[in-house]
Amino acid sequence: MATISAHGAEAPHHVIKFDPIDRRAFIGGSDARVIMGHDQDDLTRLWREKRGEVAPQDFAHNLIVQLGTVTEDLNRSWYQRASGATITDIQKRVRHPVHRWMAATLDGIVAETGAVFEAKFMLPWAFTEEAAADKHMAQLQHNMWVVAARSAVLSIITGGGKWVELTVHADPLYQHLLLTAEKKFWRCVQSGEPPLLFGIETPRPRLAAVKVVDMTASNLWADFAAIYLRTRAAHGEHELTKAELKKLMPEDAKEAIGHGLRAKRAKSGAISFDPVEMESVHAPGQ
Repeated sequence: MATISAHGAEAPHHVIKFDPIDRRAFIGGSDARVIMGHDQDDLTRLWREKRGEVAPQDFAHNLIVQLGTVTEDLNRSWYQRASGATITDIQKRVRHPVHRWMAATLDGIVAETGAVFEAKFMLPWAFTEEAAADKHMAQLQHNMWVVAARSAVLSIITGGGKWVELTVHADPLYQHLLLTAEKKFWRCVQSGEPPLLFGIETPRPRLAAVKVVDMTASNLWADFAAIYLRTRAAHGEHELTKAELKKLMPEDAKEAIGHGLRAKRAKSGAISFDPVEMESVHAPGQ
């Protein structure tokens, strides 16, 4: 995605290295998750960190964070072996060329596609692909925006010994909202005004449908499946009948009434049907 400069020309998103600096000087991908999140306390703490009022959180004794750190090399090599792709720019720090307060520390870039690569460790309890994509969406969209990538690969190793690969595409609308929220947050950092939650909904990820699921154990599935099979023929006959009734309705008629059925033509031309009481069936003007 390109950015329009003040002169009206597109500003290229070059991947620019920068020296390791205090995280207070920029908004990174992990910050984006807090900014787009739903926890006011976390947002306020991040704001205070960026202002230098409190020290950054120490994750040295957070087991889940440390598991993610120590499994990152394994995660990357596993993805490369499974996909045949190559990961470059490992742990490369980059800044956005226009919004200099935006930055990203990349787990890598998929050389063949230019996709952002993100390695994660997640616990297996209640794990779903949708929940994983939702949890990391802000970080992925932020990093994609910084390097102008069209997609991101989320490579996940779970504590249950499972490896999952997800592809998330750049969402222009969400990225616009993300940029707006981050700009507001950064202004709060500079002005000293406490930030408020932005309440932006995470886009539903487009995930590849690759699984075959056995629903035999679901009672609800059994109930609805029985109803579907029982009513399938009647539904087909119903839809065919509606199509034939629409053909019979004169083109200049606003309504058509007869045999307990009323057809109405909307201004858009769409025709709808509803039952009527037999004693009230009289066409106006007749």
